[in-house]
Amino acid sequence: MTTARKVAALLVWMALTISPAMAADRATWIWKADAMHLIDHPSDGRQALSMLRRRHITTLYLYADAIHDHGLLVRRAADYRYFIKRAHEAGLRVFALLGPDWRTKATTMFQRVLDYNRSSSPSERFDGVNLDIEPYNIDGWSRNKRTLLRQYLNLGSALMDLKRASRQTILVGPAIPFWFADISVRWRGVSDSVTRHVLAMYDYAVVMDYRNHAAGGDGMIEHAAASLAIARRQGKPVLLGIDVEPGGLGKASFWRRTEGDMDHALSQTKQAFQTNPAFTGFAIEDYGAYRDWLTRQARGVSGK
Repeated sequence: MTTARKVAALLVWMALTISPAMAADRATWIWKADAMHLIDHPSDGRQALSMLRRRHITTLYLYADAIHDHGLLVRRAADYRYFIKRAHEAGLRVFALLGPDWRTKATTMFQRVLDYNRSSSPSERFDGVNLDIEPYNIDGWSRNKRTLLRQYLNLGSALMDLKRASRQTILVGPAIPFWFADISVRWRGVSDSVTRHVLAMYDYAVVMDYRNHAAGGDGMIEHAAASLAIARRQGKPVLLGIDVEPGGLGKASFWRRTEGDMDHALSQTKQAFQTNPAFTGFAIEDYGAYRDWLTRQARGVSGK
């Protein structure tokens, strides 16, 4: 690695690890329906920001675009500026959440974020980008896994080239499954795990560590260990994604668990990785489910 690249990597590391927002360890994804509601209804938006701060959330991955919206950041730039400014005033960082139509529109959506930031005042800009790019959901994944992964990595490289060309300090990273650490792919002459390729490229990553318990062979700690070991060697920060949605695999979500169960699992996981500087906290999927889950907790409803 050249001296310039080492300095750039160090600056990114400092930006992510020294930031008070990242140090507080909590982020949440806010998808389209909830994002539009919070933007369209300022009073609800203010209440949501207040609630999230009380729950120690410090970073929002805010839905920002999609193919069928024809450019939310173009059509509704003023609304985004207002919401992001309010979030910043509340002490929250805001990352643009992009995806999942990655093979045809990702570079266009990413460029819109860069253009939006360039035309906005500092208090109204996105602090980063979170990419929900999931090649394993493409038809033919089982037959063409490594071809799709090379396309995925090529796209990531193209996005980071756009970032560098813009000269913006915005932080860019994807959400990736924990099992990417177990898949090897040859890309640009190097055979290595997908996770290692990803972390060598991006500023940070969220590893989707979707389990509702920490310990054991199928727990959060075991599944996150390989990714965090790679992140430590790469010098890149990683958050661990957790799920509170009601659907899907029972062992993946805290929906049927209590808040005490979640706190215990996160505490165990944090303790397990406390000596690894790459571990920087947790991201919750997603805001709407988290809000509903907290409502259930307040009513004493769990396990149903």
